Order: sequence, then C-alpha cells, then structure tokens
Amino acid sequence: MRTNIGLFLAKRARLEPDTIGLVCEGRELRFRALNERANRAAHAFAGLDVRSGERVGLLMSNSAEFVECFFGLAKIGAIVVPINWRLAAPEIVFIARDAGIRTLVYGPEQAALAAALRADLAGVSYVAAGPEPAPGNHGYEALLAASSADEPVPQGTGDDALVIMFTAGTTGQPKGAVLTHDNLFYDSCTVTFSLDWRNGDRVLVALPLFHIGALIYVVIGVHVGATTVLMKAFDPAGFLQIVQERRINSFLAVPAMLNFMLQAPALRQADLSSVRWALCGTAPVPVPLIEAWAGHGIAIQQVYGLTECAGGAAVLGAERALEKAGSTGVPMFHTDIRVVDEQGRDAGTGEVGEIVIRGPHVMREYWNNPLATAATIKDGWLQTGDLGLFDDEGYLFVVERKKDMIISGGENIYPTEIENVLAGMPQIAETAVIGVPDPDWGESVCVVARLKPGESLVLGEVLAFCGGKLGRFKQPKKLVLTDQPLPRSPTGKLLKRLLRAS
Repeated sequence: MRTNIGLFLAKRARLEPDTIGLVCEGRELRFRALNERANRAAHAFAGLDVRSGERVGLLMSNSAEFVECFFGLAKIGAIVVPINWRLAAPEIVFIARDAGIRTLVYGPEQAALAAALRADLAGVSYVAAGPEPAPGNHGYEALLAASSADEPVPQGTGDDALVIMFTAGTTGQPKGAVLTHDNLFYDSCTVTFSLDWRNGDRVLVALPLFHIGALIYVVIGVHVGATTVLMKAFDPAGFLQIVQERRINSFLAVPAMLNFMLQAPALRQADLSSVRWALCGTAPVPVPLIEAWAGHGIAIQQVYGLTECAGGAAVLGAERALEKAGSTGVPMFHTDIRVVDEQGRDAGTGEVGEIVIRGPHVMREYWNNPLATAATIKDGWLQTGDLGLFDDEGYLFVVERKKDMIISGGENIYPTEIENVLAGMPQIAETAVIGVPDPDWGESVCVVARLKPGESLVLGEVLAFCGGKLGRFKQPKKLVLTDQPLPRSPTGKLLKRLLRAS
C-alpha cells in the first residue's frame, strides 16, 4: 500500500464499511459513506482543474465537509492549506498568496469573510460548503452530486507535500510548515504506538481542524478504526454532554478547556466513567489542574509537540501522570529528543537547555522560506525554541519558551513555574506571568489575572501565597487585574505578546 493518507480512508472503508467513522453536529457517517463522499470530493476538485501539487485552502469550521475535502484532496495529490478563520482578512490574504492558493473552500460561517477576500485574491475559485452559494461560487454539494463515488487514481505519496500548516506568527509573518504524507503517517504511528489507542474507540475532538493536533487525531481515527466525534466549537457543558451521550473513551484538550470544564456546574453530575484517558497539549498543565481532574477519575496525560513535527513528540502516560506531574513525559515511539546548550552539546541531567527533536514526522521545510528552514532544521534536528530539562529518569520537563523567559538582575525566571504556583490560588480564574521593564533589574515579574466572580485580590496576598513556594527573586513585583478573558490562540495558548504590548 502506498503511503497516501487519502488511501487510509479507502482501506478503512474496505475493512469496516459499516462502522461509524465520523460524527459531527449529530450527523453520522459510516466509513463506507465517508470514503464515498471523499471520492466525490476528489473528482469534483479534479473537475475544477486542481492537479497534484496544487494548493487548496480550507476556510471552514470543524465539519464533515472539512474531513471529506482533506481526504479527497489527499487522494489526488493536492496540498491542503487549513486556514485559521479567526484571522483578519489581510492576514488570510497573506497566507493565500504565500501558499499560492487557487481554490478556496469555505463554510457557511465564513461566507462573509470569504466575500471580503475577493478583491485581494484575483484568480481564486471559490467553493461554498453550505447553503446555496452566492453568484460566482461553486456549490460543494452540487459538485459532489455530479461526481463519481469511485476511487480516483491516487496521486501523491511519501515525501510529497500534503499539508501546509501555517504557524501562529508570534514574531513577524506566519510561516507555512510543509508536512508530507510520510510525516502524517509516522506521526500517526508514533502517537498510536505510544498511547492506548484501540480499534472501535470513540474519540472526541473539539479543537479546530486548522490546528495540527486536531487534524492528526482525525487521521489516527481512520488509521486505527476509531469513531471521531467532532465538535464544531468547544463549550464546556456541550463537551461534557457529548462525553456522556457518546460514551467517549478519550479526548484531546488544552489546559484552558480543562479549566473551563472544572468551573462548569455540569461537571458535578457528569458520568465520565467511559473515559480511559485524556490528552492535553499546547502548554504545560498546572499541577493543581492535574490533581483536580484526578479527583474526577481522569488521569491527564500531557503531550508535547509542535506543528513542525506534525503534532506529537513526547507524552506522559496515565500510570505516572500524578507522580510525574509537571513533566511532559518521554519521547514517543518514533521520536528522538535532546536538550542542548548554546553550543549544541547535550545538557546535563536537570540542566535547562533548548529542546531539539528528530524523527520521520519532522516537517520537510517551511514553504517558500529556505532561510527559516535552515535556521530551524539543523543536521536533521528541529530547533523548537522551547527550553526544557530531563530529570534523572529521562522525563522531559518543558520550562518555557525562549522568548517568554524573564531575565531579572541576571537571573533566569521561567513564567510557567510561577503560573503553576498561582494556579493554586482560589481567587484566580486564569493568569499569565510576563516580564515588564524595570529600571534597576532590567525586567521584573508582572502577574496578569482574571478573578472568579465576586473575588478580590491585592499584590500582598499574592506574595503571601508565593512565600515559601518561590525564591524571592521570582516573586511578582506587579499585579494587573482584568475582567476580560486573557488573550489566547485558537488552541488555548496564552498570547503573551499581546499582554506585553498592552
């Protein structure tokens, strides 16, 4: 069998045609039907003159249509460009031009946004997945109805590009990580062989599919024969309801989602007994959060990875989730991880250095950006920009992003360490720690916090709580309270650059 991710769905449809492969918004698609619709999508795109290697943008909320397009385009060797629909129109225009998108599929929720792109994206063909399309657009359902359900002649395999996943662009313009068919195949393998994935599982995904962590979950679901239950958008009560109604066996989350569900009244009566494990990534999970979920019978397994390595790299298994709380575990099955110093030498046990990753799931390159590629992949090792350390048992601890580290009076201060302590304060709903300019020390520690309803907090109380838990040089010098949710990316990462700029 060729390593074409689209053919994974064809194979699963032959093995288990009547097993439910996808559930979204109450709609169920068995693997046979899902594969037939993906085939129709493949032929429809080919009819629009989409050829192998051409880029197709998906500007869509989580939906069955997104999944159908992804596998259909994979079958014909096209390159999928998932687009964050929360971006502003000029940001999307940059991505579309950089990737050279000639066809754009948009969902009903993105119709107005797609219309706003037209003036700046000449020569792009638009496909509307939803109600009747506006004049000049192709209708997705009409295209599928007019197309064959037969398997197309497969195109694209191995090291051919399958996805261009644009990074968040925390500094400068976003970069497009080129992920190949082999990259997604090996990441599916490394995650599956490192976790308790089972044929027949029911897996809940609420993160947006324009994020690699969610997209690879869909690929794994097809690979192992699991039912993927897809939420269009996360909400705590709805998430908990689906876990119970669908008897979910595992789910993917980010720390913010776990925190919001803990605060949901529905959690007190929720039956979570079907959940064997939950995977949490994108940011270190505060220990109090891990302990709180353990009280509900769920061991939070932490995963560490990046877009540039197609998702997973290290994982902390359920059996040591509490014992090793704060760690992100050990390298996954097909993954090598080192922690290196400024000279590229391996750091000693307990010494902080940059985390670097090697494996067959590491991206091929950044699209149209050889300089960034050369700076990021050195001798086959992906330079993550994350700081971490290994303990004496070889467990990886992610300490901080390099750019978020605070240097005060020559001392390195890691905001995550302080945030983990503050997560135990009962008054705080969410918090972020940033460095602010200090005339004496260069930088000092500033806490930005949103409080729970009816609570109050002053800096003195924060210092009293931190006493004995943090060294004096790490303790906050400033407290900023806000009644607004802290700015986050669609995957729940705190956008500290926005806090620093405010």
